[in-house]
Amino acid sequence: MTTVAEADALAALAHAGQVDKIGVPYLAHVRAVAAGLAPFGPELQMAGLLHDVVEDTEWTAERLRAAGVPDRVVALVEAVTNVPGLAYEEKIRRIAADPLATLVKIADNAHNSRPDRSARLPTARAERLAAKYRTARSLLWPAVPAEDVATILAIVNPDLLRELP
Repeated sequence: MTTVAEADALAALAHAGQVDKIGVPYLAHVRAVAAGLAPFGPELQMAGLLHDVVEDTEWTAERLRAAGVPDRVVALVEAVTNVPGLAYEEKIRRIAADPLATLVKIADNAHNSRPDRSARLPTARAERLAAKYRTARSLLWPAVPAEDVATILAIVNPDLLRELP
């Protein structure tokens, strides 16, 4: 697998039939994340498309490699995948140690934080997730250049641009 289109097709296959927290086909989320990463090149764009495959489908990192996904892309997917028993804040700190994984997670966070998405959740859940995502941003954003954060936000969630220092 060497192209973004091939990664998109794999993401479509892996997430077939899945919907997100607000009932939208899951593929829309990973495509939005990938769009925010497009300025950083095809490997990051592929990682955006595949970032939830290991966490949310039966696909494994080994299966991604066997499908021809480049090792660096699989490594980024693994870097942003939840580890059972690892606290959320620790997961974010671990991601922030890898600048490219940080960009993937920033794009994911930005899309999950869109006001049009949170408005469709019950108020208590929206408030809990908003606090969680703010905490993540406080750890992720300082780990990469501010202009990279701004590039992603401008594409994925321009409302967050006002939070940039």
